[in-house]
Amino acid sequence: MKIATIKQLKETLNHNSHSDLVDLCLHLSRFKKENKELLSYILFQSADQANFIKSVAQEIFEQFSQINTSSYYYIKKSVRKILKRIKTYIRYSKQKETEIELLLYFCTQLKTMQPAMTQNASLIAIYERQILHIKKVISSLHEDLQYDYNLQLNTLLAQKKH
Repeated sequence: MKIATIKQLKETLNHNSHSDLVDLCLHLSRFKKENKELLSYILFQSADQANFIKSVAQEIFEQFSQINTSSYYYIKKSVRKILKRIKTYIRYSKQKETEIELLLYFCTQLKTMQPAMTQNASLIAIYERQILHIKKVISSLHEDLQYDYNLQLNTLLAQKKH
């Protein structure tokens, strides 16, 4: 099966009626869980980013509290799973401020996690990659936002390591 380009899809969708578009959206939402999540985000959460960030942060907190800490293997596996989920939420939002907020919260949770991440090279690498990514995204923002987020980032970096 040949997959159509975005341009072709857009042209075809422009010719469909309102009811056809609703049917297409509902069909997509039944097809895959991510499609349903994205549609839910667009319809119910995209207007209130602060609430969205708060709910995702709560989910991150719960996931960190449920990590199996019996070995670093399980910790790394869980941390990667949490990060993958955060990246999905970031793709839904497409807003740099949301991305920075979620990644800062992730790094904070990772840094304060017990047992300490400093005992494992893979966890340190994950943390450092996210810090570099945060710095890169911050540099693309307006100067005032850069200042605010750099303060938050410096606070995180200055926190006592376990």
